[in-house]
Amino acid sequence: MANFRFSALKQTLNRPIREIEYPSNKVSDYFGSMTFSLSVMREYLTEEAFKMVQRSIQKGDRIDRKIADQIASAIKAWAIGKGATHYTHWFHPLTGATAEKHDAFAQPIGNGKAIEEFQGSSLVQQEPDASSFPSGGIRSTFEARGYTAWDPTSPAFILNNTLCIPTIFVSYTGESLDYKTPLLRSMSALDTVAVEVCRYFNRDVNKVFPTLGWEQEYFLVDLALFAARPDLVLTGKTVFGHSSAKDQQLSDHYFGTIHDRARVFMQDLEIEAHKLGIPLKTRHNEVAPSQFECAPVYEEANLAVDHNQLLMHLMEKVSRRHDFKVLLHEKPYAGVNGSGKHNNWSLATDTGINLLSPGKTPKDNLRFITFLVNILKAVHDNEELLRASVASEGNDLRLGANEAPPAIISVFIGEQITKTLNEIEKMPLKQALKNNNSFDSKINIPKIPEILLDNTDRNRTSPFAFTGNKFEFRAVGSSANTAKPMFVLNTIMADQLLNFTIEVKKLTSKGIKREDAIFDILKRYIKESKPIRFEGNSYSEKWLEEAAKRKLSNHRSTPEALQAFISDKTIQLFKRHKVMNEKELNARYEIKMEKYVKKVQIESRVLGDLALNHILPTAVQYQNRLIENARGLKEVLDSKSFVKLSRGQLNSIKEISNHISAIKEGVEQMTEARKKANSISDIYEQAMAYKDLVLVHFNTIRKHVDKLEMLVDDEIWPLPKYRELLFLK
Repeated sequence: MANFRFSALKQTLNRPIREIEYPSNKVSDYFGSMTFSLSVMREYLTEEAFKMVQRSIQKGDRIDRKIADQIASAIKAWAIGKGATHYTHWFHPLTGATAEKHDAFAQPIGNGKAIEEFQGSSLVQQEPDASSFPSGGIRSTFEARGYTAWDPTSPAFILNNTLCIPTIFVSYTGESLDYKTPLLRSMSALDTVAVEVCRYFNRDVNKVFPTLGWEQEYFLVDLALFAARPDLVLTGKTVFGHSSAKDQQLSDHYFGTIHDRARVFMQDLEIEAHKLGIPLKTRHNEVAPSQFECAPVYEEANLAVDHNQLLMHLMEKVSRRHDFKVLLHEKPYAGVNGSGKHNNWSLATDTGINLLSPGKTPKDNLRFITFLVNILKAVHDNEELLRASVASEGNDLRLGANEAPPAIISVFIGEQITKTLNEIEKMPLKQALKNNNSFDSKINIPKIPEILLDNTDRNRTSPFAFTGNKFEFRAVGSSANTAKPMFVLNTIMADQLLNFTIEVKKLTSKGIKREDAIFDILKRYIKESKPIRFEGNSYSEKWLEEAAKRKLSNHRSTPEALQAFISDKTIQLFKRHKVMNEKELNARYEIKMEKYVKKVQIESRVLGDLALNHILPTAVQYQNRLIENARGLKEVLDSKSFVKLSRGQLNSIKEISNHISAIKEGVEQMTEARKKANSISDIYEQAMAYKDLVLVHFNTIRKHVDKLEMLVDDEIWPLPKYRELLFLK
């Protein structure tokens, strides 16, 4: 094993760096070249078919089967012209990854001949075998039927000579078995009620949609070193590893010059992403060594989610071309920063307005304040659900580790907006609403600068921070499918806006003017949502105490956090907006809990295997060497000299023995705890048993292994060390 480690290091040092050849000097020449975009549709489709697709995208109209045949024929012609030989429905099952089943365009017609065929029925709907996908009890294993249905709002694309058609995935009985379906439903629910609120201020608005700009953090590790670490291969993280003498203490990696090998990988990734219409814009070094980030220009949320899932696939594919492995685990290395996926969320209209940007008139500012305050109220009333939306075994290790937001959900809005809300809260209604005829001149909203980008500082410790014209949800994990936090956020916002419109109508039905009603309700919402607002350091112990006083939840683990997903309050919320029914919610709960259990279980097995079969034999081997050396000294030295010269070796032998015993005992206790946990049938109790009885042994065992790493001869240590993994060669 030691030879394997040094062989991996040798391969790493000899990696060649190859420059990338760009398809063109201008990205615009090939951007979206592998997507069936609206501009391509206009070229290939009849006017009738193109207009129907547009109506489907904009209004959700169903596409006629006859028109679907025309569209399928056009997509086939375009895809074959691009070298595609197969097609697939591309969807997001509840595994968290993407799925696809490829079918060839070629169809035999007899006499040894074949033709390329692709009909509208194959475009619109397919029936993949759903038996092995997690369903959380929605259907039995023998009930394998599931349907994928085309999502026209996300353009088809070509990947690896295969036409990929974005789809939803539902069961035979209609329940969603994916992440896209509830996302689309939540967007529709939000659109309906947000348009009604927008029309209080602008009658021209006909559509409101959430936008998303994700920031993807990740680590790069050399492929040879990755292969020499069974824990990285099987769990995506290191279960052992002593801290490197130097890692991120000097902050010299953050925004530093990008390593040549990493830069070439990024360039290659950007080319592939741009061909698929993924608008990558930014790349830079992150805080930890070998940690990086890329980010696109924001897009409509559904498309942004698809693009992020696609990008994670591209990262895996492209990294191997450069002898790298991309690590998306939230905490692959202990002692250095983990990786998140910051979700920058906002609301936009078909009239080109960002609803989280102040305007030039008092009316526009009141619209801005209306949506801002409703968001605060939505987050305040549903903070436990929002925490549940980002819960995972990996994210538990990151949240609250003084590198990422805590598990407590709070909102940062900045000094400027805080001051404005405080003024509104204290302002008498008569002062706020002057007696003038003009709606604009009648509203006395405290002054808000039109551009807030430089008037709100970035609170990196806040899980949900207003950053000028959007909210940055910083608690999302690096490996997460962004659809889940987004459909939760969309739904709680839809519900809050619905409550707001009901209250406005109730007051106006009593003869109160609408602007008076709006202002009066907002004043109350500002007061009621105050506990969720926090402008200070969310890492501090004082905030933990303060949050408890404010009665904000602090669910540190996934099993605890996920309870909010199946509460009566949540079930009624999602049913009310037809995003998910109780069966679908319970299914997701079961899947997430089972995934948590299995991940901790796998990590426990890997940890035990490495400790007993890799670490301990190496430690014993080195200990025997010390013992033999001590015997040799005893033979050639007098007793007084032997005691003096061998003291250090004898102490090392004893120290190694103590660590070996502690590791054996720890692994035995962990194994017994795992057996007990496995015998529990209730999924919540089993998950809690893994958290409280199994997981607690990990750090204890690790502590002794990491001590051995510093005692045992470097030449025989079996695993690549942090100083080797973290710094690119």
